Amino acid sequence: MQTKRFRSETVRDALAQARVELGPDALVLATRLVPAAGPRGWFGARVVEVTAAADRPAPRKVSADRLISRILHHRDAKLAPAGVPDDRPAPPTDPALDSLVARLVATGLDRAFAASVALDVPRGRRRDLSVAGLRRAVAHQLEHLAGGDDEPTPTQVFVGPPGVGKTTTIAKLAAQERVHRGVRYTLVAADGYRVGAVEQLRLYADILGARFLVARSPEELAHLLGRLEGPALVDTAGRSPQDDAARGLFEVFAGFPGVRTHLVIPASAGPREAERLFDLYADAQPARVVLGRVDETESLAPLVAPLAARRARVSWLGTGQRVPEDLERATSSILAARVLGEPVTAGGLA
Repeated sequence: MQTKRFRSETVRDALAQARVELGPDALVLATRLVPAAGPRGWFGARVVEVTAAADRPAPRKVSADRLISRILHHRDAKLAPAGVPDDRPAPPTDPALDSLVARLVATGLDRAFAASVALDVPRGRRRDLSVAGLRRAVAHQLEHLAGGDDEPTPTQVFVGPPGVGKTTTIAKLAAQERVHRGVRYTLVAADGYRVGAVEQLRLYADILGARFLVARSPEELAHLLGRLEGPALVDTAGRSPQDDAARGLFEVFAGFPGVRTHLVIPASAGPREAERLFDLYADAQPARVVLGRVDETESLAPLVAPLAARRARVSWLGTGQRVPEDLERATSSILAARVLGEPVTAGGLA
């Protein structure tokens, strides 16, 4: 059996290359997104890689011009002007595969990711795939983005723009961990400027019986972190991360071991806004992402591509204002359900 890898901007083009070189009966063994070659890859650009195999010797190699012609025909057939004949033979397609890709794209998923999911489904199951089967296929492709099962670090910091739910996320997490695991967190307000936010976190600490500390400067924060006993959750100001005080806080976090920073962004943010926030908070070196306001959007599908491009693992999903109920661990199954717009109840998948 001859095995070969093919890379292109879209799965359709990669498949066309495979079938031209290995024949129409080429078997697709795997598909994945990989970094693009050269400088584009350094900045997060990704392409589709299809691994295919043929049970017989490959057909006579066609010329480069002929190969490009066939690929372009396959990709751009729908763009041909009406009434203009085209005699170029198009590579064979799988209608069930195309239908499944279209079904996934309709949820808002990037076409390349949708193709990766569809190709991961066995050929005989692509037609009339059940909702549960589709969720499992999406979940498999989202495993590298799911950080909800990760072990917590001693100190967890939450950064992000104002109003995205950093303070309530901390309160929900502290309450859930207290109830389910008996963990008592220290709550730290690294924000002496927002009096309302400090008092809100203080109130949550009082309700939970948790220790509460306030750091009004990077120096105070460094002093507090150095004296902490036990796990802590740190709230930060929603001010511009370009502010000198914010930079000072980020430098303090970077200097302590056992600190994990979560960037909190609204689930309703489009891909471009998500990319902007990643760039804006790059100095904070976030290792995880919390998606807030999930209840205000129909699907997480538009965020899959920017999250994958940044290799960002999602830790939690904020699904409402209730404390502590409206916080979900971002497992691959939960992410898949949220991507597909399925209902998720407090007890899990509906």
